[in-house]
Amino acid sequence: MEIGVDTFVETTPDVVTGETISHAERLRQVVEEIVLADKVGLDVFGVGEHHRKEFGDSATAVILAAAAPMTKNIRLTSSVTVLSAADPVRLFQQFATLDGISNGRAEIIAGRGSMVDAFPLFGYNLNDYDALFEEKLELLLKLRESEKVTWKGGFRPAFKDLGIYPRPVQSKLPVWLGSGGNAGSVIRAGQLGLPLVLAIIGGSPLNFAPLVPLYKKAAERAGHDVSKLQIAVHSLGYVAESNSLAVDQYFPPTQASFNYFAKERGWTPYTRAQFDVSRSLEGALYLGDPETVANKILFMRKHLGFSRFFMHLPVGTMPHEEVMKAIELLGTEVAPRVREEVAKLETEGTGARA
Repeated sequence: MEIGVDTFVETTPDVVTGETISHAERLRQVVEEIVLADKVGLDVFGVGEHHRKEFGDSATAVILAAAAPMTKNIRLTSSVTVLSAADPVRLFQQFATLDGISNGRAEIIAGRGSMVDAFPLFGYNLNDYDALFEEKLELLLKLRESEKVTWKGGFRPAFKDLGIYPRPVQSKLPVWLGSGGNAGSVIRAGQLGLPLVLAIIGGSPLNFAPLVPLYKKAAERAGHDVSKLQIAVHSLGYVAESNSLAVDQYFPPTQASFNYFAKERGWTPYTRAQFDVSRSLEGALYLGDPETVANKILFMRKHLGFSRFFMHLPVGTMPHEEVMKAIELLGTEVAPRVREEVAKLETEGTGARA
């Protein structure tokens, strides 16, 4: 059972001061957060990808590479790479470079992304949304299979028998497929035998449970070993020393961030009532003291069968020391509780559905 953190390097206005942190300062903070996550024993750290002023994560591999020499064990991944708008060759080279710097700890989570800012920036047509992703995923997977590659597709110049360098330390650079719950993307992950990341940020995670057998059935039909499949969950969360402190620190910046983007997208404002439902046992928000958060991870693992959990934090702009404390508690108190209970369940043969 792996537990980690991911971030979008948000730079939205501070809910208290109204000031906006610079991209440069927030980037340096994130590197410190990755180093701390490694120090407290977390398994993985992910950095997203956006291309607009409210986020500082447009160069994901660079951020992860900055932290790589200062960490020892933690795996470093994109979360997610907007593959439809990327050049798979450059993407592979960047993460193979990260793999070398980190001595074999790099991963890619490929997805479509929840925002479309990358498409006009890099000259892609949204009408090609699905076709771009399918073709570029095919090329990315081909690049990790062999040193020299021949390629011809519809969106990228063809090349013949060219070497792709550097090669990663890992014999096969891990590529996960990210999904917001779309059945088609889950089936695709199964057919390709790729590990799956379910992004569950609203509603009840239990509604995602039917996707798990769908994923496994698709993998089985394609001839993959179902016992080797991995499922991860990415959800919003926060850990503090008490439930009340977690609410007091987390709700204001989260509400401000949600409402910031709600105004842009024409959504209704985010309310305290919605927040309270989300932090209930069957909601999508993992928030509270270490015991509360650990119990919720274990509860959802029983129903969704995941072997990796990403806590996305922060949402909006929070004081750096509060984020660091949450990471420390996640690593030193939540993760040991979860791992101990999972080991006990597996010994007793009463583990998750996976």
